[in-house]
Amino acid sequence: MSHTFAGTGRLAAAMLRADRIRIPVWVLAMAAFVAYAAAGIPAVMGEEGLQARAEVMKEPAGAMMAGPGYGIENYTIEILMANEMLGMFAVAVAIMSLLLVVRHTRAEEEAGRTELVRAAPVGRFAQLTAALLVLLAANAAVAVGLGAAMVAVGMAPTLDAWVFGAALGGVGLVFGTTAAVTSQLSANSRAASGMAGGLLGAAYVLRAVGDAQQPGGSALSWLSPIGWAQQLRVFVDLRPEPAWLAAGAVVVLSGTAYALAARRDVGAGLLPERRGRARASAAGRTLLGVTIRLERPRLIWWAVGLYVFAALTGSLAGPMAEVMGEQPQLLAVLGVDPADEEAMASLVSEAMGMFLMFFAMAVAVYAAAAAHRLRGDEAEFRTELALSAAVQRAWWLGAPLLVSVVGSALLLVVAGVGLGTGAAAEIGAGAVGEFALAALAYAPLLACWAAAAMLLYGLGRGSAVLWAVLGAAFVIGMYGSLLDVPAAVQDAEPFGMVEAMALAGGDGDWTPIWWAAAVAAVLSAAAMALFRRRDLTG
Repeated sequence: MSHTFAGTGRLAAAMLRADRIRIPVWVLAMAAFVAYAAAGIPAVMGEEGLQARAEVMKEPAGAMMAGPGYGIENYTIEILMANEMLGMFAVAVAIMSLLLVVRHTRAEEEAGRTELVRAAPVGRFAQLTAALLVLLAANAAVAVGLGAAMVAVGMAPTLDAWVFGAALGGVGLVFGTTAAVTSQLSANSRAASGMAGGLLGAAYVLRAVGDAQQPGGSALSWLSPIGWAQQLRVFVDLRPEPAWLAAGAVVVLSGTAYALAARRDVGAGLLPERRGRARASAAGRTLLGVTIRLERPRLIWWAVGLYVFAALTGSLAGPMAEVMGEQPQLLAVLGVDPADEEAMASLVSEAMGMFLMFFAMAVAVYAAAAAHRLRGDEAEFRTELALSAAVQRAWWLGAPLLVSVVGSALLLVVAGVGLGTGAAAEIGAGAVGEFALAALAYAPLLACWAAAAMLLYGLGRGSAVLWAVLGAAFVIGMYGSLLDVPAAVQDAEPFGMVEAMALAGGDGDWTPIWWAAAVAAVLSAAAMALFRRRDLTG
């Protein structure tokens, strides 16, 4: 082995040991869910239910949320899994992969451990190569685990079941190597993860818009690695071309990562960092001002991404109105005259308003990450320095919590404005204000997620439990009825309790809103009280 790769094996073994729990948990959780969905959906829906589901997939909104809609003429459980579950699991595997690579490359450099490792006889490319080997192992486990789960529950043909798992592993490799590139560009792990995550979001948007444009997907679908997995047409008419695209992307991205790594120093990124001011402004001398300044880039990127996705979603109002107009029986049941333009616009507005829940779920991820920076500050001993000055412990949590809550509300408004802007051509300019106001109904609920994150930080605990609960809420909210989740559990799912459009129209139940606000206040107070009573662990 060339000296530039010396020590790769030992580093890879150390990384695998560090991830000996994390990777199996990811794989087993996804495999268990795949097996449960594949076995449970047919029992719940039956043959008629599956065909009814196929009708949903024919609509642009259905394709946008799920997939391109192959094989809907004879919709089986295998085709449903390929159409509606493959894209969702692709996002999960992509997140696992990009976090894995950033954790073992850029985060190690940021913490100063790479410099210590490189002081030993370790090659220049050893750490990057070891991280890519671990990435390969993790996605091989994903491919085998999910493929085996599909075979175990009787998905046929067996070859397609294994391709289902392999497609997910391929998506993971693409985004893992993407993170290897962003880790060379940025000097800190947060920016590297953010850039890779932004590309993942762009890939999802391209896939969603491309699939909504025409049945089977358009050219935009082929620009997305998530689209490549779905364009394999698993369980319908298997074709290999998307797999070659994914393999080529992995080779190009890996080569790019090595080329960039050869051109930079340890601890440095290739993208220049902007110099700060010589003297802080008046706001910069306060804890709240510093918190806002640190949070501003993340908030801006979230706002841009949400607005684009919401506007694209709103642009589907026209096709949605056409589809509704072609279903006179449905309109008769709803009591809507298709010749009544105002009534039709109101109906489309209500249908589009259902997307607000999905945007609220997305913003909940932003809110649940409220304590992430505080954990980093404590680990790097910055919290000790700050609290040694005239900073109250309660305000040390209160300032970032306040910024997260206000930021979440702003993101909700941005999503509502984007949705209304996209739909305005079909249902009128008033949709902008209507959707923005309706989106704000989720603000107290998102404050609960931010306060829960702070509560766990106040206890000195990690956030794994919070993310698990949030993920469960997403799955139940989106697929609860499809998976035959007990009614009591579906009723307890928080996002479904908020009647956003009804509240904006002055005819909704405010009780869940008040309860959410009260719970957020109690959790916030408990977080501050607990943080005051524990020792710092940095």
